[in-house]
Amino acid sequence: MNADTSIRRLTPRVVGKIAAGEVVERPASVVKELVENSLDAGAEQVNIEIGGGGLEFIRVSDNGCGVAVGELSLAFERYATSKLSSEADLERVSTLGFRGEALPSIAAVAEVEMSSRPPDVAGGAFVRLEEGVVVEEGAKGMPSGTSVLVRHLFRRQPARLKFLRSSAAEAAQIAAVVSHYALAYPEVRFSLVTDGRLTLHTPGGGQLADAAAGVYGHKVAASFLSVSPEPEGPLDSESPAGKVSVIGLIAAPPLSRANRNYISIFVNRRWIRNRSLTYAVEEAYRGLLTTGRYPIAIVDIRIPPADVDVNVHPAKTEVRLRREREVFSIVQRRIRSVLSLHSPVPDLSASAWGSVATVTRGSALIDGGKRQEPAVQPVLVPRSESAPLPSLSLSEQASPRQLPVLRALGQVGTTYVVAEGPEGLYLVDQHAAHERILFERFLAQHDASSVEQQALLEPVPVDLSPRQQALVEEMTVALVEQGFSLEPFGERTYLVRAVPAVLGEKDIAQAMLKFLDLMERENGISDHRERVAISLACHSAIRAGQTLIPEEMRELLRQLEETQMPRTCPHGRPTMIHLSADALAREFRRR
Repeated sequence: MNADTSIRRLTPRVVGKIAAGEVVERPASVVKELVENSLDAGAEQVNIEIGGGGLEFIRVSDNGCGVAVGELSLAFERYATSKLSSEADLERVSTLGFRGEALPSIAAVAEVEMSSRPPDVAGGAFVRLEEGVVVEEGAKGMPSGTSVLVRHLFRRQPARLKFLRSSAAEAAQIAAVVSHYALAYPEVRFSLVTDGRLTLHTPGGGQLADAAAGVYGHKVAASFLSVSPEPEGPLDSESPAGKVSVIGLIAAPPLSRANRNYISIFVNRRWIRNRSLTYAVEEAYRGLLTTGRYPIAIVDIRIPPADVDVNVHPAKTEVRLRREREVFSIVQRRIRSVLSLHSPVPDLSASAWGSVATVTRGSALIDGGKRQEPAVQPVLVPRSESAPLPSLSLSEQASPRQLPVLRALGQVGTTYVVAEGPEGLYLVDQHAAHERILFERFLAQHDASSVEQQALLEPVPVDLSPRQQALVEEMTVALVEQGFSLEPFGERTYLVRAVPAVLGEKDIAQAMLKFLDLMERENGISDHRERVAISLACHSAIRAGQTLIPEEMRELLRQLEETQMPRTCPHGRPTMIHLSADALAREFRRR
């Protein structure tokens, strides 16, 4: 055996890069660590500037307590921190940072310059590092506080760059980080400047509603319901002081999103990712939201530090709770009580909802254990009075027939089309099938000239969140190809001048927001054209619960037969299930 198996110590440079890989995953990780340092320093204002999605530069400036002149270099040594002094402090961590790994990890993969001045010192100082080594330091005039400039992130680690997304996508991740901490610290003024453009700012007045308006817009913030900080139950019978309280804002059920990205969970103002607590929020809304819709919620869970272990993840994005089940129950109960008191289950009627056909399509609500049918059962009008199902011209390029000729027999549960073929019985999911048809149609379009476009008589303003704005900027070309016409109008407002005809609902702004939510949900798809096509198909397809007349069922089956991949929808779900003639014969004991 020729391999050298002797044990050796890694060099400090290699150790630093390994640690950096644990802490600094992408530019957003750098912003998160620097913002946390600013908040721990007691800053009342935090300004973030980024260029090139954070890869060109990141600057985080604050007006906090600053770093002593003689300690700037020490701050970049591993495990050097001002936030812990003894082992006992690990049991009650009350700061966002505590490991002393963030700054050295960042310096290991970028060029870093840090300047700082405490308020009681006449002059400041700076230190500059390359690959974790100090190359320059000295005095510097500056206002009190700290400023950290990070340049050329991962420039010397090209392998890391391969795993990053586009600049717009990385900027969206940074916007998400800043948005979460702006919500966790409403008393701090936050600003985010992306490539020279102000994309986020909050007033810092201490009101969570004002911070939420800065992140989500005033219309969304106006619909929030307040969750008051009422303490509930001891977590431990032996620790009467160990109580948990839940505070925050939650959206009323009519305002929902197509993904979980708008559920913000904090533990003692620390932004975390926790599937159990996120599910607790979803459970509080159970029965109030339709399937596939998720709430907007800002939930801060206050727990005694001794009952929380934050030392379980290098990036501090996860925590361990001593009694997670009890915390789950308290979160679910507190949010549910607010919804029950201020947002009762609505009576689904034409008078309450306006045009039922555009929002319910024959859905049902559960109230008191009894199934309540909608007051209006909308149906599709005959083809002579309505637009036909969108045609799909793939006959010239379609692959050999993958489905037998199907004959529509009827509908089950206003969701599945029953069809007969030479090989037996087929149940076709009408939504999934129509998604496949529309997806291939949209994907075949290469420019706006081939799209059925609806020009608007007057442009419609739409207020976007920072994430949605970054998404629009990233997908501009693909959106234009599908018939969208958008232009910036102010900080985070866009004017919608035209949309694809299939998106042409009465409320264009709401339709646009729903469509962007669907696009966010498809964030695992790297191809922009495919991502837009999938989202548009999902938004425009026939819904479950929608009644189809026989002609529409036949047309749906015909168009499905002409697609290239008729057996699955764009998400991979089956469009149909098959019960063979032999299986039917066996079940009826004919064989």
